[in-house]
Amino acid sequence: MTLHPDAGISEWAAALSRAGLELHENRERSAEEPFLLRGNTYANKELLKRHGGRWSQTRQSWVFPSLDPIRELATALPANGEAPAGGLADAPATYAPARGSRRWRPQHYHGHRERLRTRFLEAGSESLPDYELLELLLFHSIDVKDTKPLAKALLARFGSLGGVLGANASHFTEFDELRENTAEFAQYHAFRSSEQYQEARAAEPDARSEEARRWLAYEASDEGRREIDVYWARRRTEVLLKAVAELLKRVLREEIQGRPVLGSWSALLDYLRVALAHEQVEQFRVLFLDRKNTLIRDEQQQRGTVDHTPLYPREIVKRALELGASAIIMVHNHPSGDPTPSRADIDMTKQVIQAMAAVGLTVHDHVIVGKNRHASFKSQCLI
Repeated sequence: MTLHPDAGISEWAAALSRAGLELHENRERSAEEPFLLRGNTYANKELLKRHGGRWSQTRQSWVFPSLDPIRELATALPANGEAPAGGLADAPATYAPARGSRRWRPQHYHGHRERLRTRFLEAGSESLPDYELLELLLFHSIDVKDTKPLAKALLARFGSLGGVLGANASHFTEFDELRENTAEFAQYHAFRSSEQYQEARAAEPDARSEEARRWLAYEASDEGRREIDVYWARRRTEVLLKAVAELLKRVLREEIQGRPVLGSWSALLDYLRVALAHEQVEQFRVLFLDRKNTLIRDEQQQRGTVDHTPLYPREIVKRALELGASAIIMVHNHPSGDPTPSRADIDMTKQVIQAMAAVGLTVHDHVIVGKNRHASFKSQCLI
């Protein structure tokens, strides 16, 4: 339950609101921590600590034993609601209080995040549609903002969850929440990454250069804070989605390691789809197998353009001999989405088979991965 200023606490509740802090009552009504503060807590964390607040990971809030320290906190907050400027390295919170407003205006998504987390944990992950699972994930990269529209827009743009996880990060700038930063921000970022920035922060205001004063003022301005927020939202989202994609790939790879690959064909195809189905350029991989057809190594041999990958049969044979492999499975993707083998694919496969046969090694199959299906040379009697 969110406490409203009209409940007889308007003066200091408004001070909290100007600083982007929301006061809630703990639904469990715990005697030890009945009051919670959420919102722009990162920028004000030192004040929160100083006034007896304790961060609760489970509630994603700062908890307080009573209203008294919260009242004192409200009087200690800057009168204009501004939090101390932190810069890029401090990953400032994204809340921007409305200027001149003394009304507490909770957004419609306040509380939605916790409800979605609860439903995910209590009803099970299967109960959530794709956009809500993606929305849940975006909670961890985008602060204090409704992420549902972005989740739906990402799925519409990239076609599926797999498409989102495999998307080129340069395309994220198409979305307002993750848009490309301004040229002015690029100049600020260059200054922020230099040694001059730390020197300027440590110096007295009068001793700072004109450039330093300009960029520190930009950093503290509404425009600068918005640009910093966008930068961090885009960067965190990129890291988050790439990390999830890599985790999924490694989990699926574990399913085929240490087992005969030909007897785990379905698991192998699952792994190959995750690894290659949403690649933007053509990539050629080789799975090297021992005498029991157990996977020794999965290696990328070449990476080309959107429709061509140069391949050298002699290099594949050389690598197979180095690893002590007895057989291989060739794999590549078609970024167009259509896995139908081309004449060049067929001719190249024959060249590799001949080169491998010359040293007593076998090519079990050549698999082409498309967006939603695959093609097997073995199944199509092309090997």
